[in-house]
Amino acid sequence: MQAILILAHKDLPQVTKLALILNRRFKVYIHFDKKMVLTQANLKILDDNNIHHLSEVAVNWGSWSIGEATVRLMRLALDDPQISYIHVISGQDWITQSVDKLYERFDKDSKIYMTYEKAKDVKKSGEPIIWWQKYYFNYDQIQRRTFFGKFYHRALLLGQTLLRVNKFKKLNIDLEIYAGANWVDLPRDAATYCLNYLDNHPNLQKMLQTGCFSDEFWMQTILCNSSKFKDRIVNDHHRYIKWEKQNESYPAILDDRDLSTILEGDYFFARKLETKYSHSLINKLDQKNGN
Repeated sequence: MQAILILAHKDLPQVTKLALILNRRFKVYIHFDKKMVLTQANLKILDDNNIHHLSEVAVNWGSWSIGEATVRLMRLALDDPQISYIHVISGQDWITQSVDKLYERFDKDSKIYMTYEKAKDVKKSGEPIIWWQKYYFNYDQIQRRTFFGKFYHRALLLGQTLLRVNKFKKLNIDLEIYAGANWVDLPRDAATYCLNYLDNHPNLQKMLQTGCFSDEFWMQTILCNSSKFKDRIVNDHHRYIKWEKQNESYPAILDDRDLSTILEGDYFFARKLETKYSHSLINKLDQKNGN
């Protein structure tokens, strides 16, 4: 049995529709951002279809809270000994092929589908992303996306660079730090290894909890530092993401213009989709794939 873990923070009806489609073959687990307003009508639909859901973490962009929500979903799914494979997606994802085809694609698959790269080799917005774990951040308290948050972030980087802050040294972190997307597909043993490693290495937990965008570092760092698992990683998560501005969003909120590209590619899921702009695209994908 395979499980799909959905991290949702908006658009409850769309998330419910997605969960019901996936529930035909997969066991579905949803974490709703604690800030979401959840209606009893939608929750009843989930309960009536044996779709597991929880709402325990207030998710803030840039903080470890996204990783924490993922960890909680993963623990819940692995409580079921029948779960052999896990997929992590967002509530703004949509399946790009038939449910049956996707399920069968991973039947008896032991590979890990996860993007990764050495953090020390990467810059984003002009800053080395290794700083996001080397320095201290508190984006559970500060809203990173606000004007103040952007100014605050620059001040943190400047101040800690001048003070030569090195969290790795203080926490005795001697791992190569890797980064990639939080959206992954991995077999049970890899997911179990990630959780056990976190439990047994509180220094790594502290690094992540005080880092920035740590949900994009934890699985990559744990698995890529393991000789047992690194050789099983395929550096491709097979998600269609359009890194352009479209429908007032970057990355793009997808619409009908993206249909042919999605269908022509080797994708498991596409993101980001929102009802306002993506309703027609969702319907066309479902009709094309028989979902």
